[in-house]
Amino acid sequence: MNLLKKLETERLILKPTTLADAEFIRNLFLSPKWIEFIGDRKLKTIEEVENYIETKFTPQFERLGYGNYTIIRKSDGEKIGSCGLYDREGVNGIDIGFALLPDFEKKGYGFESVNHLKEIALTDFKLTQLSGITSTKNKASQALLMKIGLQFEKKIILPNETEEILLYTLIQEESHLHDINRTILV
Repeated sequence: MNLLKKLETERLILKPTTLADAEFIRNLFLSPKWIEFIGDRKLKTIEEVENYIETKFTPQFERLGYGNYTIIRKSDGEKIGSCGLYDREGVNGIDIGFALLPDFEKKGYGFESVNHLKEIALTDFKLTQLSGITSTKNKASQALLMKIGLQFEKKIILPNETEEILLYTLIQEESHLHDINRTILV
């Protein structure tokens, strides 16, 4: 299986983020909710974002076969957000994360994309533990993490950070993975 392929849901395409997505990623990074709940990456120019993609996103795809995906709406080809699986320092397991541009929130796209990515993580990527981190103020993110099956574990502070955040986890037992694989094959 080509792990760098596009993933699809009923309404969305999740494609590995590349340099071609730099302008969109810049707009996402500069959106008010991104800055409020995820943090200001201090990336203002396309060149800075391209460098971020080349040094953060691309190496993880090369190393692990998964990473940040740009979410594209099938109906019109519009880039609406991103979701991904991140090998993040200070988080046990792989962190599943997501963000949408404000115009595309509250339409089910966040759940549709991140739930599909969770299933791919457990079946195709064979991950047994997923984590999700979120701001204590981001109630929508907390609700979505629980909706896809993660449970609140504890409050943490990531390395080199000062703000306390919430950690959610999902630990997949091996026997359940076999049940999922058997269901997919039937």
